[in-house]
This record gives sequence, structure tokens and C-alpha cells, in this order.
Amino acid sequence: MAGRSVVVGVGHYLPERIVPNSEFEKTLDTSDEWIRTRSGIERRHFAADDETTSDLATKAAEAALVDAGLTADDIDAIILATSTADLTFPSAATMVQARLGMTKGFAFDVQAVCAGFVFALGNANALILSGQAKRVLVIGAETFSRIMDWTDRSTCVLFGDGAGALVLEKQEGRGTSDDRGILATDLNSDGRYKDLLYVDGGVSTQSTGHLRMQGNQVFRHAVEKLTKTAEIALERAGLTCDDVDWIVPHQANIRIIQGTAKKMGLPMENVVVTVQDHGNTSAASIPLALSVGKQRGQIKPGDLIVTEAIGGGLAWGAVALRW
Repeated sequence: MAGRSVVVGVGHYLPERIVPNSEFEKTLDTSDEWIRTRSGIERRHFAADDETTSDLATKAAEAALVDAGLTADDIDAIILATSTADLTFPSAATMVQARLGMTKGFAFDVQAVCAGFVFALGNANALILSGQAKRVLVIGAETFSRIMDWTDRSTCVLFGDGAGALVLEKQEGRGTSDDRGILATDLNSDGRYKDLLYVDGGVSTQSTGHLRMQGNQVFRHAVEKLTKTAEIALERAGLTCDDVDWIVPHQANIRIIQGTAKKMGLPMENVVVTVQDHGNTSAASIPLALSVGKQRGQIKPGDLIVTEAIGGGLAWGAVALRW
């Protein structure tokens, strides 16, 4: 017998305001067609002025708890992946903890930009397998609309706001690749590539800053690194790409998603795609896609999923799990 971190509930939340590509045509030298052909994005959601990352995260967490048939009292820990927390401190995770009415356990944020949710899953899995927690609420939530440079047409049209969450619970498996739950993880970073994707401000530089990205360079790294990390995670689980039912990738750009699927030898019919509706929601994109994929009836119990992401840092990684 072997302990496994099994997904027992999933949920998401999107802000009410939907922003179609056409809205950018009023202020930028761009077009719906230009944005669609380069990114696959058709629309995205933006948080209301009085809506914060912890607000979005709480609503996604509540949805995941309902799906799991659990309450906040059943949760031992919260890990919230975000690069856009409400305050410098405390963590947005502790704000979610308070709003859920959870008075025991612990909560903290993880910051690995777009790879944040994969890193959070890896940490949650380690907490469960080491016996520090039985149930962990893992959330990805972002309000990237707060750090956009609205004069930069190459970046501001790509991002959106949203949140997704799932509940991981320790269950016993046989220690084989047929087990439900997280089967293997692979996490990586290389700080030499900071200048490819970063925000030019922060607490110790005393400014909020805006997102800056060398899109072509990020694209060049993305397909190669995402394919390799997915294959490593699968190999650690004793599996190959042929065993995969669904790739649930970070939703940054349809061309990256297509390129990675092709390199892994899987058709797009086996990929959960939400980028057209949400844009790039950074750490929220994978849990959002998992929740929407389940809602659509794509992801079913027993399905083998590989999920991978790359973001600023550069940081990248993958998780192989059986739903």
C-alpha cells in the first residue's frame, strides 16, 4: 500500500466582466483577428475594481469544497499559487482561510508565476505524503489586469483574471501507476532567464510595475521545456505519452499548446483547451481548465492527466495524476 494525494473536488470562479478582443481595438493598434491568430484568445475576464485575488480565490475554493462534499473544517492546509496577492503581507491564502471560517491548520502562498499551480501541487503532495496534512486545498488565483501596461499591445491583450481550486485528500493506493491521485511531479527553474518575463517593480524597488515579456523567446523555451517536463513526470510514474487521456496545459497561447501536444505525439482531441475564453490567467489557468474540463464532461474518474506549465523565472514543471 502507498499513500496518494487524490483529487476529491474541483471548482472555479471567473469575474463577471467579459472583455472581448474588440474592446482593445478602441485604444490600441490591434484587431480581433490579430489577437486570435497569434494567441487563440477571443475573450477574457477582468476583476471588478473592488474585487481582489483573495475574493476570486475564496469563491473558487468554496466551489471546490461543495464539489468534494466537504467543509472548511475538513481542510488541514491551504496553498494558494499567485503572483498578484492583495497585500505585500499577509498571504492571500490566510485571507481565504479566514473567509472560509477555517480556524485550524495553516495557509501560505506560492509564487512561481504561471507555473505556480504545478509548484503548489508538488508542495501539497509532499505535505500529504509526509503526513503533515490529510486534506489540502490547492488554489490558483490571479488579477493580472492590475499589472498590465495598457499601451503595450503585445502583452496586455493576452492576460485575464480568474481562479481555480481543487481538494487533495490522502488515500491509500497500491503504489502502481493505476492508482488514483498524483503519480509523479517534476519541478524546475532557471533564474538566468529572468529578463524574458518579469514585472518591472516590486516591494523592495518601491513600485508596482508592469509585466514585461519577450514573447518570441518565451515561446522558444516553452514548447521544448514543457514537452520534456511532461515526459519526465510520466517516466517517473512508469508511464509514457501513449498512456495519457488528457493534457491539461497552462493556457498561455494556442500555438504553444498545439506545439507541445504535437511533440508529445498526442492529437488536440486529447487536450483540454480554455485559452479562447479566459486568456492567460497565469497560476489560475490549470485549475480553471481542470474544473471546466470536468464540467464539460471531458475529464472522468480514472483518466490519466498530465498538466504542465512555464512562467517567469523561468520556472516550469509538470504533474502526472490519475483523476
